[in-house]
Order: sequence, then structure tokens, then C-alpha cells
Amino acid sequence: MDRRRLILGLSALATPAAAQAPGWQARLVAAAESQVGRTLTYDPAYTRLAYPNGDVPLARGVCTDVVIRAYRTAFGLDLQKLVHEDMAANFARYPRLWGLKRPDRNIDHRRVPNLETFLRRRGASLPLPAGPATLQAGDLVTQRLPGNLPHILIVHHRRAAGRPLAVHNIGQGARLEDALFDHPIVGWFRFAPPARG
Repeated sequence: MDRRRLILGLSALATPAAAQAPGWQARLVAAAESQVGRTLTYDPAYTRLAYPNGDVPLARGVCTDVVIRAYRTAFGLDLQKLVHEDMAANFARYPRLWGLKRPDRNIDHRRVPNLETFLRRRGASLPLPAGPATLQAGDLVTQRLPGNLPHILIVHHRRAAGRPLAVHNIGQGARLEDALFDHPIVGWFRFAPPARG
């Protein structure tokens, strides 16, 4: 992490947030932040997972695992199962980037383009943000890194230099950083859990 990010991140942690996230967003942000210091490495290796609610060990994972774990922890919502079921019923609507002939419940939910497709199909997509002020805590933002590599982050309620921080794993485990505008944003989503009856 560069010095600017470290200083901004520490100053944001040291000062109270101007406004805490409301309702479900606060739960999602807290669940994402709880992974910081616990998910320590970035590991994209293909792994056979239990189903449903399968996961790689908490100490490792990728950017999508931050999102998947946050929704499970905050709401008991299993994106592995939801994505797999939607892909099984609508496989042709999902990206064909990996040469698959059918869904794979071990990996599909851990791929950003699949999450983007799932979230759009669930009506969670928003127009691309006009700037930092339009983002809300709990929003999901997808980016494309150099080499067109997909990445996903969870927007936090804390801010630094007028920008919201985000929880993500871009290579060194789960971190809370000023990273939302480091790479081109290609997707913006607000995926509220279903209301409980």
C-alpha cells in the first residue's frame, strides 16, 4: 500500500464517520469490515467447495469472497446458491469467458463478470456514479484493472479526502482503503437483501 493510502486510511479510521450507513447497508459494511485482518492473502486457486454455503478458508480468497462472505454474515444470503441456481436456469445469459459448457457451483459465484450479470438480472444495477457523492455505503462497485481484469469492492461509510473508502481484496487480503477511483468503474450495484416476512 502506498503512503497516501495508508495515511488516508488511518485518518479515516481515527475520526468518526460523518454519517453511519442506515439499515441493511450498515450490516453489510460491518460484515465486510470484519474480514479485515482475518482474510490475509489473495488466492484465486480453483477449489472444490461444499454446496450450499461453500467457502474457501477465511484466511484467503479473492475480491468476490469479500462480497460473498459479507452477504452471508450480514443476512444469511448465499450468493453461491443464488448465482448457481440462476446460471443453471439461464446459462446462455451469463458470460462465456471460461469455456464452460454448464454451471460450476465451485467457482461461478467467485467470478466478477458472473456477479455483475446476476446483480443486473436482479435489478440491482445503477447508472455509473457521477462522482464520490453519489455512492452510498453498502453499494457494490466493479472495476477493470490493467489487462481488463475484473474487480469488485464494497463501499464503506467512512471517507477520506472527500471519497468513500471501500473494503476489498486486491492482492493482500481484505483491506479498507481509498481505492474506489483507482481503476475505471464499469458497474454500480445496490443489492438489498429480501425483506423478511
